[in-house]
Amino acid sequence: MKVSVCMATFNGEMFIQQQLVSILSQISENDEVVISDDSSNDTTEEIVKNINDPRVRFLYNKYERGYTKNFENALKHCTGDIIFLADQDDVWLPGKVESMTLALKNFDFVVSDCRIADSQLNVTHPSHFALHSVKRGFINNLLLPRYIGACMAFNRKVLDYALPFPRKQKYAAHDYWISLISEMCFKVEIINEPLIMYRRHDSNASNGGTKSKNSLYHKLSVRIYTGIFLIQRWLVKH
Repeated sequence: MKVSVCMATFNGEMFIQQQLVSILSQISENDEVVISDDSSNDTTEEIVKNINDPRVRFLYNKYERGYTKNFENALKHCTGDIIFLADQDDVWLPGKVESMTLALKNFDFVVSDCRIADSQLNVTHPSHFALHSVKRGFINNLLLPRYIGACMAFNRKVLDYALPFPRKQKYAAHDYWISLISEMCFKVEIINEPLIMYRRHDSNASNGGTKSKNSLYHKLSVRIYTGIFLIQRWLVKH
């Protein structure tokens, strides 16, 4: 089974090399890392290319800018049977690929716990699951999304069902959309073991599964918009 790791980058020069090293050490010579870059103006591209690993493909996001469309670009170009999502600034802990690949023999979508860390990888909380009472279930994750994209892996069936993403990315973030597709239509498992160091710093693009600071209007818009597209997708697929 070929593994594809899909990563969205934007001005990631501070941490991306450390992250890529942690990923490449766990995947085989037949696997791939597909990076989609969102017009970085730092040395992200240079760092990636200097790693000089044939398993790494560097692409440019030609869609609307933003991390969801950037991830979608990477996902559209991956060729693996098993797909991992990766952020540019985390560090994968040893055994992540093995543990999640094993779980995917019996499930279609798996999401692991993570250790929350600061910019220097000092642990600020040992468990995202414990901190936010993460639970499985469609309704749980529709109303209180707590799955982190960087902790997800899924099979090709889930990806084929999820693509293309809804057009308005501000109402349907990539990880929210994929998690709800999975909870609605596929077999889901959570792994109660931290498998990444989830780095939180001033430049993070997302809120990382924490409590949203958006207005009530925006929260309702997100759930209504995503719900409509979930129904539409289900009708198309069935």
